[in-house]
Amino acid sequence: MSRSPGATPSTTHLVLIPTYNAGPKVLETVQEALRHWAPVWVVVDGSTDGTGQHLQAMARGEPDLKVMVLERNQGKGAAVLRGLEAAHATGYTHALTMDSDGQHPASLIEAFMQSSQDHPACMILGKPVFDASAPALRVHGRKVSNAWANLETLWMGIGDSLYGFRVYPVAPLLKIMQGQRWMRRFDFDIEAAVRLCWAGVWPINFDAPVKYLRPEEGGVSHFNYLRDNALLTWMHTRLVFGFLLRLPLLLVRRLAGRRG
Repeated sequence: MSRSPGATPSTTHLVLIPTYNAGPKVLETVQEALRHWAPVWVVVDGSTDGTGQHLQAMARGEPDLKVMVLERNQGKGAAVLRGLEAAHATGYTHALTMDSDGQHPASLIEAFMQSSQDHPACMILGKPVFDASAPALRVHGRKVSNAWANLETLWMGIGDSLYGFRVYPVAPLLKIMQGQRWMRRFDFDIEAAVRLCWAGVWPINFDAPVKYLRPEEGGVSHFNYLRDNALLTWMHTRLVFGFLLRLPLLLVRRLAGRRG
């Protein structure tokens, strides 16, 4: 497998891919990620479709791939947390998260990692560029979450609150997640961006394409409109109260301007 960096695997930045019943597409996603970066870590979140075993077999022949398997499904945020804990224990400082279903552009991994290396105190957020494959309901619906996220951070600059193709500084995100019991499921991406802003981690946004694959193309979606929107409603309710408590500090920070 050819890898474009052509260098020793990074000792500070890794690619972290949580996956749950993504089908064969996860194998393609991991292979693409390995072409652009090393190391790549995958957390199998209780998958029952056999992909965990296939990934473990792949890892036996690929030294830059690490696979962790959770016995039961716990949610995207919980899977990311497991990866962050292992990354921190191993000395990694930053993790690029990407979905396992082929929606995110592996070709931009290097550019996002470079930006993170240039600005290590920041989080690097992908801002989705949609094509015709994107469902209109999903495209327009995320505008509501984006508006709330920007209000909750006093417009610190979250370009898109839901897009999971991002580079996080590990230590501050790990501290946030270990300090409370939320952010374990579909609410992870939004709450991570908002709470990192509260912690003084500024966002840097980069456009990145996103593709919604049809089932015949191997696309798999676990989004449940009623369940997940109820989860997001409860999450934003919590965040608004948290925002109000932090409002004086956020005002001082905004008046002082961006640091770093």
